Amino acid sequence: MSNLETVPQETLCAAAPAAGPVVERLTGHEVALGGPRAMTVTRTLPSRGRRMVGAWCFIDDYGPEVAAMRVPPHPHTGLQTVTWLVSGEVLHRDSVGSLQEVRPGQLNLMTAGRGISHAEESAEALLHGVQLWVALPDGDRHVAPHFEHHADLPVLTEGDARVTVIMGSLGGATSPARAYTPLLGAEVTISGSAVLPLEPGFEHAALLLSGEVEVAGTRLDRGTLLYLGSGRPDLALGGQGRLLLLGGEPFEEEIVMWWNFIGRSHDEIAAFRQKWAEGEDFGTVHGAGGAPLPAPALPTTRLKPRGRVR
Repeated sequence: MSNLETVPQETLCAAAPAAGPVVERLTGHEVALGGPRAMTVTRTLPSRGRRMVGAWCFIDDYGPEVAAMRVPPHPHTGLQTVTWLVSGEVLHRDSVGSLQEVRPGQLNLMTAGRGISHAEESAEALLHGVQLWVALPDGDRHVAPHFEHHADLPVLTEGDARVTVIMGSLGGATSPARAYTPLLGAEVTISGSAVLPLEPGFEHAALLLSGEVEVAGTRLDRGTLLYLGSGRPDLALGGQGRLLLLGGEPFEEEIVMWWNFIGRSHDEIAAFRQKWAEGEDFGTVHGAGGAPLPAPALPTTRLKPRGRVR
């Protein structure tokens, strides 16, 4: 999915240690994808106070809503896109030749590396899902772009919880998806109570998808990411519903995230934008309807480093 904001805000993230176990609500804001008649998503990362959870740097939660997704070809660099559906079907096309429909419980994972373009579309239907980005570390951010689809993911049961491991590992179950930093992404369906084992060196966060759920004694709200800090050996859950559990080793590099690009400096972001505008380095998405998405104008001031926690 693209960031379709016409005046995207500069987002730069610098290393900062997680502060131990905390409970911090990160309230999302609504963003219209493609105009006033398009889908509305709730963006909880980057937030006003915190820009990353591990290497997770972008979260858009959409639906449930009867809508048609129409995201035209657009570029990415330096990141992975993670598409996770609760309901509906979305068709992915990209410039390395991938054509893949994703359904609930399946993972579409696109690694942009040095540069890729893609498009997403769906028929009008009840759509509910989450689009996430993972920042690539400096040593891997120029890898060749590639795409993975995983229809079968590992599932484990802990107490009254059924856990699908999307990325990384949890409780001895490991996703086949390739990750470039230590991280966790899991969908949890809870119908009672459970205690999930965690990696204490990770920072974690929880996002409610449906129902009524408590995490670490705190009720989750739709449209709010609950940041849990680090140092937790386990996590108590209760209620009836579904949530995403995200985590990762605190990201130790400064990054610049602007529009659909992740880089390390203003000049690098400007070069990515120029190449996209000139039709270079991002390939062609064949079969996608509509013209490629034009890049917005750069801000009038240079993009400057700021901390990952404001």
